[in-house]
Amino acid sequence: MTDEEIFNTDYVIIDILPSQVPQSSQGQYFAVERYFLKEQMDRIKQKHIDLILKLNCYMELTYGEEINPDPEIIVSDMKRSTVIIRRNDSLIVSEPDSTYLTLYNADEELLSLIKTLSVGEGLYVWSPPEG
Repeated sequence: MTDEEIFNTDYVIIDILPSQVPQSSQGQYFAVERYFLKEQMDRIKQKHIDLILKLNCYMELTYGEEINPDPEIIVSDMKRSTVIIRRNDSLIVSEPDSTYLTLYNADEELLSLIKTLSVGEGLYVWSPPEG
């Protein structure tokens, strides 16, 4: 599958929150999000990086044209730019200023491992509501 085809498949979110905050929430999601983006982004991004590096211990990952690239390249790039990591017909997308990762078209093995590794990083894996 091409990346474009994969982007049109089902996806899950790997996030600091356990589910999508409803629009009707009485909380202050946007103020809290601004705080995390300003004050906690380095810590959150490190969790994302650690998750990807640990995942690469268990399975082959492709970044750009390189299979199992040097971990320092992944670390450097995830801190400064959008990174798309491929595992067969699945994609993991990391954006430098985002509190979440997006996992597209995950097979059972990949999703199971992501869920397990996410727990250790204090992250949650959830599916967006349909519609």
